[in-house]
Amino acid sequence: MNPALDRIVVINDLSHPMGGASALAVSSARQFAERGYRVTLLSGDAPDPALGKAGIAATGLGQSRLLGRGGALLDGLWNRAAARMIRRWIAAHDTPRTVYHLHGWSQILSPSVFAALAPVRQRLVISAHDFFLACPNGAFTRFKTGEPCPHTALSRACLAEACDRRGQAHKLWRVARYALQRFAYQPQSSPPVLAIHSAMRPMLARAGIPAEVIQSLPNPVIPFSNTRITAERNDTLLFVGRIEATKGADLALAAARRASVPIILVGDGADRPRLAAEYPEAHFAGRLAPEAIGALAAAARMLVMPSRYPEPYGLVAMEAALAGLPVILPPTALLAADLVAAGAANAVYPQDIAAHSAVLAALARDDGRVEAMSRAGFTATRHLALSPEEWIDRLLAHYAARLEPGQATAGARSASGSKLITAGA
Repeated sequence: MNPALDRIVVINDLSHPMGGASALAVSSARQFAERGYRVTLLSGDAPDPALGKAGIAATGLGQSRLLGRGGALLDGLWNRAAARMIRRWIAAHDTPRTVYHLHGWSQILSPSVFAALAPVRQRLVISAHDFFLACPNGAFTRFKTGEPCPHTALSRACLAEACDRRGQAHKLWRVARYALQRFAYQPQSSPPVLAIHSAMRPMLARAGIPAEVIQSLPNPVIPFSNTRITAERNDTLLFVGRIEATKGADLALAAARRASVPIILVGDGADRPRLAAEYPEAHFAGRLAPEAIGALAAAARMLVMPSRYPEPYGLVAMEAALAGLPVILPPTALLAADLVAAGAANAVYPQDIAAHSAVLAALARDDGRVEAMSRAGFTATRHLALSPEEWIDRLLAHYAARLEPGQATAGARSASGSKLITAGA
């Protein structure tokens, strides 16, 4: 433990892991506490009581995500309650050796968090799990077509682009929120931004974030299996993720049906009832614990990650590849080039159902190729991810750099009136 750190404050929309960013934020808080650090988690939801039992002081607004409640339009633009919660915490508990790590703010907390964190900006680190720092829709994607967007946020071309999947009115709302965020965030003087893939750097830089503050920090990955999955002996296609349009579950199902390949989907989401009715031959397993997902992966031939937008990392793809499970993913996924170069994946646009199904059908009958991809993933992709322990070490180095910027930066680069709800001590 670094005695120079008084406390680590993790800030995220959710304290209950529901996706990659939330899971990482909560996992980091737990691992810091296990190492003996004093940890606080500030969230927009009601804090998970389990955090208190883990020794984490958790404070939350008790609000739900924007899409699930009234007043979302105003709170999403500028959540005054979130700003008030953070300001009060800082006023009551901040010390010169307390560091702050902002993970996610787009679902509840809003751009107001940047204004609230201004007094401690010199001790702040920001994780870029997506592109909300640099893009109003958070993905640099034309959602209706799945094509990447080349525009700079708030430029004339950006404002004219019909990129939002919910329509132009929602696009204008996102633009207004991004303008408020830019004012509060001040990207030209940004604190360190930890990008989960190095290919995010030029896209984040479009927002005016200085290149030197954008630092690559790959996600921590626990493979589906510690021994190689003998994928060449299996026949099932595996999908793991939210059952919704952005993750492309419908595209996976259509391609699997056309290729006559059996498919299992792990996860839940708004589209599950409709897709289950439309594809009765598919098995929808729902949300599962990691051990249960690992058991299904061990019986799978390949994993498909057919996201409609550029995945900044694609955690599930690395969980599969490191276990020796071949991966089918879109060329727009930032990991695609790395995994294809390693021989562990095949890249195809999932919107092209004919091409997508052809890839699945070819791999379904080619045991030799599947075995080669499996062995490549298991042996040649270790450099693309960190172990949980390595990831925590690197985070701590970044925090130390914020306390002693002159001597620790190199080490870091190498290694709405809601009532506050409090849990833990």
